[in-house]
Amino acid sequence: MASLLSFSLSKPSLPGAVPASSVASTTSSSSIGVAETLDQKFGRKGIKFLELGDAPIVELTVRNGSSLRLWVPDAHVTSYKPKVYWKDDAFEEILYTIPPVEDKAASGTGKGGIGLVINDASEENVKGSLLSNCEWTVKDVDSDSFDAVQVELSCTSGNLDITYVVSLYPESIATAVIVKNNGRKAIYLTSAILSHFKFKRRGGTAIQGLRGCSYCSLPPLSSPFEILSPAEAMKADDPGFFSFDSEPITKPGTWTVQEEPITILRNKLSRVYAAPPSERSKAFYRTPPSKYETIDQGKELFFRVIRMGYEDIYVSSPGSFSKRYGKDYFICTGPASMLVPLTINPGEQWRGAQVVEHDNLS
Repeated sequence: MASLLSFSLSKPSLPGAVPASSVASTTSSSSIGVAETLDQKFGRKGIKFLELGDAPIVELTVRNGSSLRLWVPDAHVTSYKPKVYWKDDAFEEILYTIPPVEDKAASGTGKGGIGLVINDASEENVKGSLLSNCEWTVKDVDSDSFDAVQVELSCTSGNLDITYVVSLYPESIATAVIVKNNGRKAIYLTSAILSHFKFKRRGGTAIQGLRGCSYCSLPPLSSPFEILSPAEAMKADDPGFFSFDSEPITKPGTWTVQEEPITILRNKLSRVYAAPPSERSKAFYRTPPSKYETIDQGKELFFRVIRMGYEDIYVSSPGSFSKRYGKDYFICTGPASMLVPLTINPGEQWRGAQVVEHDNLS
């Protein structure tokens, strides 16, 4: 398996790429044909293409039984079940996803999970998401002795070539993006890889590792996979019984330093941890940590989130709003570049990634 840091794949001798995003609007029989074609061309041990609803999906599995499910048409990771216990029922779904049947207003795969966000940040022509009309293509797959498997998707948006690599290992999942500018002008983007993690109970949800980091209240980037819209994420919430030992409420645009080692997420918040833009022109400034951990006290599980390439960390929790979507609690978090747009000059490329890993079996 190639190094994740290089985001490169070894290139086995495989047939050509197969487009998949257009199948969402075709008949079920046509969709089954696409899934079967994908499996014939790219399927191997640990990599299985299937049909679900009106579109193909790919299921990745490694030797210890850990698995993930990727919805091919919009590059949406809807399930990640790692092995986290040394017992018969060893696997735990850690992603919070709302299927389309439960969210009638949604299109495609539903909401939540792990979603890639790339938005246009040019001032003169704001277009929103650059992925909304992308036709994702299965470009390649790779595996290494059934202990590491990955699938590479690609799409084109205007003058941008976008590659998205999803990798599964026994104790981690990695999602990496490469954006290349083939145009004649610089492109300005905001981007994030946002994960919706599921927790057993609201009162036992937290993250740690951000002590000493600057943050301010900020809505999330708009995304087809969002559960709470940017406006909903910023709405005030009555903490009620959970008002004790809660995180301080800050006004948008006001910067604060995280003083506690653990950030309690029982109440509603939406914030970005980052170096304030005004500080980034200095020769030296403090950046957010490259990794932090989610804490699920109810399940006694910890997951480490690692950012690469991105400048910021986004964190939100729904508070009492979570009751609208079911009994489980969830948070939305991940690496992001939100405050200062990414600049990709003609002929250049930018790379970013997220790794979610754990050592719960130790």
